[in-house]
Amino acid sequence: MDIHQIPGSRIFEIAKLAFTTPDVDFLCFGESDQPSPRAAHDAALAALADGQTKYIDARGLPTLRSALAEYLTGLHAQPVSEERIQISASGMSAVTVALAALVRAGDRVVMHSPAWPNVGNAARLRQAVLVELDLTPLPDGRFRMDFDQLEARLIGARAFVLNSPNNPTGWMATREELTTILDLCRKHNVWLISDEVYSRLVYDGSVAAPSVLDIALPDDRVMVANSFSKTWIMTGWRLGWLVVPSGTREAIAEIVEATHSCVAPFVQQAGVAAIADTATVARFRDHCARGRTLVGEALAGVNGVRYAAPVGAFYAFVGVDGMEDSLDLAKKLVTKHKVGVAPGIAFGDAGEGHLRICFAQEAARMERAMERLTEGLRAELAG
Repeated sequence: MDIHQIPGSRIFEIAKLAFTTPDVDFLCFGESDQPSPRAAHDAALAALADGQTKYIDARGLPTLRSALAEYLTGLHAQPVSEERIQISASGMSAVTVALAALVRAGDRVVMHSPAWPNVGNAARLRQAVLVELDLTPLPDGRFRMDFDQLEARLIGARAFVLNSPNNPTGWMATREELTTILDLCRKHNVWLISDEVYSRLVYDGSVAAPSVLDIALPDDRVMVANSFSKTWIMTGWRLGWLVVPSGTREAIAEIVEATHSCVAPFVQQAGVAAIADTATVARFRDHCARGRTLVGEALAGVNGVRYAAPVGAFYAFVGVDGMEDSLDLAKKLVTKHKVGVAPGIAFGDAGEGHLRICFAQEAARMERAMERLTEGLRAELAG
């Protein structure tokens, strides 16, 4: 595929406009304004002082692999052994490595939509044929997956990419739905790539979202991608991992070696420290829950919007009645009303008619931003 065929990012288009417009409350990126864990900073600095700046094992530091195996085994219903853990340079890198391992030119890759655009573009760069399954919008603003339609698309496919909890909609598959998805993938001999980077950001009292790791066997055709970016507020650190089938990590490590050699050891030491910092995980989830509440309170008084509080992730995906050009509306919200949100079209055609709000921000910023957003929506819808 020619690089010019990769669609431009509508999220970045809004971001560039916001960065050149004074005094904009920025809720566009999937990132919090909260700091990374102090323990991670200290561990990275100590590792740098210790000279841990050289190439290392492409599989990742043994201490980090072991810590992740213990963490995942404690979190999920099935044990995860260290020999299935592959460290990667971010969650996106983990998905890209999985696609590189599985997908060849002309293979069909199924994704549900709306979806974070980078994953689809990574499949396009593999010259895959991307097949989308639109999540079904419900009148109250929630979404659901149609499993009959999923099965129809899985026939003849190479891989299905699942993202639950979902960016941008906040949809989250139940354990029963995950069982159905896994059974369908097994039935049609399709690889399941499960992107679970928002697994700890759930608001129903659960410790974590239902995971494919709760139900899959070690030799299933399943790869699970995750990241330190969201759970531990470490977006800029670029640290993630893959859980791969038993017996495949050595081959997967060769792909990591060929793509980015390894992840910096001082960054991996920060990851080891972050895993031990359980207080940050709970505190950040509570922080996001507060932002989620503020969004709901602000939107409750606005006519013409459809919004259901998400069960997972840290986004409000807001439907706007009658809106046919979310990019244009998002631009007007920046230039005229001083608030930056992501246009729904950035997440595929199924996202048109929506705006995505990242609510992982401090309360004072969220309150001001939501006041600007609601005033802007009222003004633009009235016009």
